[in-house]
Amino acid sequence: MAKSRRNKGGGGGGTPEPVVAQVDGGLAELIPDRERPRAWALLIDGAPQSHVDLDDPAHLSFEYQRRLGHVVDLVAPPGRPLQVVHLGGGAFTLARYVAATRPRSTQQVVELDGPLVQLVRSHLPLDPGARIRVRSGDARAGLAKVPDGWADLVIADVFGGARTPAHLTSTEFLADVRRVLRPGGHYAANLADGPPLAHLRAQVATAAGLFPELALAADPTVFRGRRFGNAVLLASDVPLPVAEFTRRVASDPHPGRVEHGKELMDFTGGAAAVTDASAKPSPAPPPAVFR
Repeated sequence: MAKSRRNKGGGGGGTPEPVVAQVDGGLAELIPDRERPRAWALLIDGAPQSHVDLDDPAHLSFEYQRRLGHVVDLVAPPGRPLQVVHLGGGAFTLARYVAATRPRSTQQVVELDGPLVQLVRSHLPLDPGARIRVRSGDARAGLAKVPDGWADLVIADVFGGARTPAHLTSTEFLADVRRVLRPGGHYAANLADGPPLAHLRAQVATAAGLFPELALAADPTVFRGRRFGNAVLLASDVPLPVAEFTRRVASDPHPGRVEHGKELMDFTGGAAAVTDASAKPSPAPPPAVFR
């Protein structure tokens, strides 16, 4: 059961207090943002998962979410509705962003943690007018239910215990992503890795076997293998908006770098593609990452 408190203040107002609840993935906390009146951060076992501003769903606070937001902005002309599949829900930050920036979009969210879905729905409700369908279930099983060629965009942001499950890292998984995408559709994934970047290199190599066009955005220190962090992989069967994606990532509050083409293939260092038989979860982040 979720627990929350509010400090009583003048005029019947109050300062929101954290909401804490046990969910399938661990201890969930909704922490109020003291600088934005109706904004909240979602943490699972102390690891930051999402940030949502109910007054401004187009505001993306987390670095990797901003980069995924750039993807949403660039995969189609501004304002054009999209059909989007979100693998991993969290606090539905990216689904809210799509609904705010591309009205009349149709979205499907697949989130394994049913109690987390209920917690977020209760305390951070979705706009009832948004076309967002949320399913509780495994991401790959949910993807299998999406019709062929339905999606303009598939976004994978799935972490269990701060690690991406093994069965969402393989060639077979990406083959089903490719099936769900319509021609000209795009796939974006939030990946996490640290030195020696074996997981990240292998994920790029795996995607290269399914998609002819790839780009990878990350902090320069992550690319250099100097720290653990997030990277956003973008893939398609059509040329990517690399120049504008690069410009936006470089202009973020925490500037990043984009690799593509030969440089990105060189980055893989000859890593082999991952199959279901060889798949492993992404590496666990060092404890200091979230301090």
